[in-house]
Amino acid sequence: MPRLMSALALTALLGACAQMGASPAPARAADGVLTGPNGMTLYTFDRDAAGSGKSVCNGPCATNWPPLAAAADASAPAGYSVITRDDGKAQWAYQGKPLYYWVKDAKPGDRTGDGVNNAWRLARP
Repeated sequence: MPRLMSALALTALLGACAQMGASPAPARAADGVLTGPNGMTLYTFDRDAAGSGKSVCNGPCATNWPPLAAAADASAPAGYSVITRDDGKAQWAYQGKPLYYWVKDAKPGDRTGDGVNNAWRLARP
């Protein structure tokens, strides 16, 4: 019995240590969509090719659709990746699709960007 208890304690300790080093997800699921750390809804752009590592929303587009910024040295948890934008800044992507906010969403829970120009979609987990 003491060996079993020791083994269980060691397993719990190792699991806790592994979680301490894990990178937190840059977004979370809320009501069926991904939201940024500020609670605002995230979107994807149909013209971004999944897995290309590129965003085609730059310049004035990125003014209206601010990218979900990532640190250049960010460690991506499962499902996420970091792409480098045309301006050299890092942006989070989910399932290969870059993630954006919509400038006209005023508060957490707003989803006014879904379907804009028939090219913007809610980012879904």
